[in-house]
Amino acid sequence: MVLRWPCGLPLTVRQRLLHLHARQPRFYSTEVEYRPIRSVLCANRGEIAIRVFRACTELGIRSVAVYSEQDKMHMHRQKADESYLVGRGLPPVQAYLSIPEIVRVAKENDVDAIHPGYGFLSERADFAQACIDAGIRFIGPSPKVVQQMGDKVAARQAAIDAKVPIVPGTPGPVTTSEEAVEFCRKHGLPVIFKAAYGGGGRGMRVVRKMEEVEENFQRASSEALSAFGNGAMFIEKFIERPRHIEVQILGDKAGNVVHLYERDCSVQRRHQKVVEIAPAPNLDPKVRDQMTEYAVRLAKLVGYENAGTVEFLVDENGNFFFIEVNARLQVEHTVTEEITGIDLVQSQIRIAEGMTLPELGMKQDTIKVQGSAIQCRVTTEDPAKNFQPDTGRIEVFRSGEGMGIRLDGASAFAGAQISPYYDSLLVKVIAHAGDLQASAAKMNRALREFRVRGVKTNIPFLLNVLENQKFLNGTVDTYFIDEHPQLFQFRPSQNRAQKLLNYLGTVLVNGPSTPLATNLKPAEVVPHLPEIPMNLRAASSDISESEDEGESAFKPPNGFRQILLADGPAGFAKAVRNHKGLLLMDTTFRDAHQSLLATRVRTYDLLKSSPYVAHNFNGLFASENWGGATFDVALRFLHECPWERLEEMRKLIPNIPFQMLLRGANAVGYTNYPDNAVFKFCELSVQAGMDIFRVFDSLNYLPNLILGMEAAGKAGGVVEAAISYTGDVADPTRKKYDLNYYLNLADELVKAGTHILCIKDMAGLLRPTAAKLLISALRERHPQVPIHIHTHDTSGAGVASMLAAAEAGADVVDVAVDSMSGMTSQPSMGAIVASLKGTEHDTGMDLSKISEYSAYWEQARTLYGPFECATTMKSGNADVYLNEIPGGQYTNLQFQAYSLGLGDFFEDVKKAYREANLLLGDIIKVTPSSKVVGDLAQFMVQNKLTAEQVLEKAEELSFPKSVVEFLQGSIGEPYGGFPEPLRSRVLKNMPRVEGRPGASMPPLDFGALKKDLLERHPHISDKDVMSAALYPAVAEEFFDFRDKFGPVDKLDTRIFLTGPKVGEEFEVTIEKGKTLGVKTLAMAEDLTPNGEREVFFELNGQLRSVFIKDKEAVKELHIHPKAQKSARGEVGAPMPGAVIEIRVVEGDRVEKGAALVVLSAMKMEMVVQSPVSGVVKSIAATKGMRLEGEDLLMTIEEDK
Repeated sequence: MVLRWPCGLPLTVRQRLLHLHARQPRFYSTEVEYRPIRSVLCANRGEIAIRVFRACTELGIRSVAVYSEQDKMHMHRQKADESYLVGRGLPPVQAYLSIPEIVRVAKENDVDAIHPGYGFLSERADFAQACIDAGIRFIGPSPKVVQQMGDKVAARQAAIDAKVPIVPGTPGPVTTSEEAVEFCRKHGLPVIFKAAYGGGGRGMRVVRKMEEVEENFQRASSEALSAFGNGAMFIEKFIERPRHIEVQILGDKAGNVVHLYERDCSVQRRHQKVVEIAPAPNLDPKVRDQMTEYAVRLAKLVGYENAGTVEFLVDENGNFFFIEVNARLQVEHTVTEEITGIDLVQSQIRIAEGMTLPELGMKQDTIKVQGSAIQCRVTTEDPAKNFQPDTGRIEVFRSGEGMGIRLDGASAFAGAQISPYYDSLLVKVIAHAGDLQASAAKMNRALREFRVRGVKTNIPFLLNVLENQKFLNGTVDTYFIDEHPQLFQFRPSQNRAQKLLNYLGTVLVNGPSTPLATNLKPAEVVPHLPEIPMNLRAASSDISESEDEGESAFKPPNGFRQILLADGPAGFAKAVRNHKGLLLMDTTFRDAHQSLLATRVRTYDLLKSSPYVAHNFNGLFASENWGGATFDVALRFLHECPWERLEEMRKLIPNIPFQMLLRGANAVGYTNYPDNAVFKFCELSVQAGMDIFRVFDSLNYLPNLILGMEAAGKAGGVVEAAISYTGDVADPTRKKYDLNYYLNLADELVKAGTHILCIKDMAGLLRPTAAKLLISALRERHPQVPIHIHTHDTSGAGVASMLAAAEAGADVVDVAVDSMSGMTSQPSMGAIVASLKGTEHDTGMDLSKISEYSAYWEQARTLYGPFECATTMKSGNADVYLNEIPGGQYTNLQFQAYSLGLGDFFEDVKKAYREANLLLGDIIKVTPSSKVVGDLAQFMVQNKLTAEQVLEKAEELSFPKSVVEFLQGSIGEPYGGFPEPLRSRVLKNMPRVEGRPGASMPPLDFGALKKDLLERHPHISDKDVMSAALYPAVAEEFFDFRDKFGPVDKLDTRIFLTGPKVGEEFEVTIEKGKTLGVKTLAMAEDLTPNGEREVFFELNGQLRSVFIKDKEAVKELHIHPKAQKSARGEVGAPMPGAVIEIRVVEGDRVEKGAALVVLSAMKMEMVVQSPVSGVVKSIAATKGMRLEGEDLLMTIEEDK
């Protein structure tokens, strides 16, 4: 039997090796005692602790972990053979700095050696000495060397003694800001402050201005004290534009020292390494040889044993200067291991046992470099917010792996809690390949495979670094990040899946996100449409040919839009006028559901039917699908972007023109806007796919109408000027709005350049006889101009009126598909098509296709049960000829009355509506003027006022805001003037608007608005800015919602409205080729201390959960308030952390940018500055308070 040492060599061989070594020159004793190590405790946490434990396992050594109370669930304690709590009751960092406790644990558990890792106690000589005094081996240099190398002054002197070039600096540690100021005045700037008793970039500051010396010294000293237990600083001159090169050394107890070549650590932020490369690219071999020689010489001089790093700065001319020695293992040791094949941690342990480098097979001439390695430190920091540390629960973790990729991590798993107490490092990713470019390609690929959700990471930033040409060329210095702002131009991960789960969880816990108007639930149906047949010729044709011709396998037949694109608006109008037969515009996608379903139909259901429409109804004049109330309802209630709706529909319907409703100078809003806002809106609308603008004004006020026409025309759209119809031209007793009124108005619109004339009968008042009279007169007056008629079927006579209009010469009429027609919607498409079949006005449309289209919407309509008008409205009503209530408003008023339990009073509301209209002077009634009449009518019913009483008490009544603004002239001037004496009595001395309301408004500064929005929402588009210009508060809420919950428009309608059932499985297609499989598993009954419920899902077969705050439950809990993003004076914590200083008190006046609070998290301190100038109104934080991100710090009353 041959005895063997743990190294695997027979005892006799080891003895022979020692004998041979004894014959060679030695700096130290030739006899090195070998004592095997059977157990190792790592006095550290996280990935380095796991790295040590893995090395121990491979060597057959028992591993022991220590952990703080905050780390009791951390992975490193689970990777060890044994683990023990240290620092009970101590702050998180102090637990790992408690030397007596760590030594006690080691002694009590028969530990042979302690590995310090990096950071914490790794460079504390007193810790190394305490281990030795306790009879425990310290895996690292001797206490004397740790002390000497940890003391920046002693280390500099050692470098001088070894004749290594150094940088000028203080002769000893500096402890006061006065000393710092004195040094800077004597030696000049720039200088760098460095922690005298620690490294890793903690407590490091570069100062270039004298006025910043004192503040930076205090902050750096405070960080050093927190990280290393000593706030003393070392100051030295700062070398401009250096490369940061460090040499890895290994020394044994026999005095042998080798280098393992160098690493380039120049890619730094805040003096902390982000990306490391080995070997250093493009380093002059002569410089490399000199540098490594100096590193070995210095190590031998001080008697260095175990692993360490000698760090240098290399200037542009190849001159290098000693910085310091890190007497420990470095974070980036991994890249050296990859290029040399040497396990540094195992080597450390073997050297601590007493083995020599030759016994380990390490001679300088046998250590070779193989390829290139890169390490990226993936951290939980948000690069979009100046790398603020992020904390919280990792909801999803998926890593990138494969050939040439190594991962060193500890907290990287789903469910892990990232605390604010420690370093933000999540995982180290190491790539190894033949050269720098190949290694970077592997790293790029691996990082792109990562999916981390729940906390922000710096991966988008790292990807930009890896794709930067200067980096790939290996020509970076420590200014690289600062001088390449494009590194910060990235689109972070969309995180769509997890955001959608958060939305679903929120609906399950707190109920629907959009108010449901009735108790009806969405039906559990999947509306069906026949498949679109594939165009096999296009599918099999040459790809390049298909691209040139714009063909695809599902290309729909050409329609009127191709005429518009080829011939322009004028040519399009001519083609419409010359068309034989009646043309139809389908309102199903807008006005129909606005009238019947409270405008709640979602993009999801519109897009599902769009291909069918494109393929089967290419003969349509247009599809009305945008504008009017659909714009703000999409933002406000459906939580989807109206611009995206338009763009997506255009992709699916390239052949049919789109028409929108433009409220003249009011665009798609309910108020006046600066003229440039209306023009910009039309410009963006055309870019997004809009073709025809039906321009109207709620009072037929010509100046407002013409402004809208000019805006639409300048944008390149087809201008369809609309005359809003009221009264009855066939009734000779109705004098105000007679035939001449409409003819004269039409003359003005034609003169202004409209391409198409429209009669917009928003209440369905155009009876068949009136239609024949009006359209005949218009056709005779303007024979070349296409005429388009819009009506509502409230009375039930809509089909008859449209047939009469066609007979009288109308070119186009509005219809809705059968199942979405009738009542307050438009007349039935099928009825009109069937009625005209075989006549000179035959539409040419296929009734069977209309029937299939109608069947889809008959099913889809049941998904919107909560908004179904038929809940209260069972049929149309001819009394609309008396009250003249517009279709959509008729539905809404009835709905409001029933929802308030006032269904019996709806008849009173209708009567009051007529009286209110007459009180206001018998005005045109369409949004927003119809709202004025409706508000006054409800006001009269609620207060039980007659028209006579309103007029009599006008001076003392508090009228609705809309009524007052109308009388002031805020929406224009009504035909025939304002009602007197009502106007004078209501307004008294209030200001009045003369002329067009928007004419006096200053232009909107879109640039300033975008800049303001970008401060809160970093991914704002120009179309988003437009939404915010039209609906500031609504858009802001939508942006917040979108940031939090993602693309909810991709969810099935029932699931969007009421959430999924427990156990239900469903799919969500978030983009082409990307479909999520979701299953709802359960919802926890118990609340967390923060008032949250955990909701469990299965996503693509993997378990996921989200925590949702229960809005009802938290009412009884005390939760720290959050700062509202939209409130400029509310100052929130930019990152989770502890308040270490508050620099203001309530009542203090502060300027924008003034320092308010100092926060500390993950060993980094941050000064929170005032976002505005004003007075401190209240302070919600206290010193020592631990906060979450966005927790309210204070409120500042902004200067007006």
